[in-house]
Amino acid sequence: MDSDLPPFRFFDDPDLPGWQRWELSDPTRFNAFLAPVSARREGDTAARVRMAPRREHSNLRGDVHGGALLGFMDVAVFAAARTLGIMDGPAATVDLSAQFMAGASADAPIEAVVELLRETRRFFFVRGLIVQNGRTCASFSCTARKSGSAPA
Repeated sequence: MDSDLPPFRFFDDPDLPGWQRWELSDPTRFNAFLAPVSARREGDTAARVRMAPRREHSNLRGDVHGGALLGFMDVAVFAAARTLGIMDGPAATVDLSAQFMAGASADAPIEAVVELLRETRRFFFVRGLIVQNGRTCASFSCTARKSGSAPA
């Protein structure tokens, strides 16, 4: 992998007008398992992040596997933070809590609606919902630590 490339690429999504595609420059990393991931801002403190599940994300019932949902929640936190402009470099999950309420079909896109609750110089705190076709499938909250030079 070319070390001169920025770790993430953020560009207009060719498949979803009004959305930004968010992806790692290195396709051999975990995020590529969930790709493509797209995001859009929704007001001053919220963003919506979207992924289209594939068969490898499914469980035996045909729903998105809980592990894939947890991975998506984690990735959505950082895609939302980038979309909201609160980080521009690497960051790390400190805590992620999730509650599963209903299955999410592996045959339709899922979205994470992520709300910024608070930001400090080193941390940010969010909560979110995983939704599909207007139905809430899961909720989550996350604390993340910024490790780059992001705006305060």
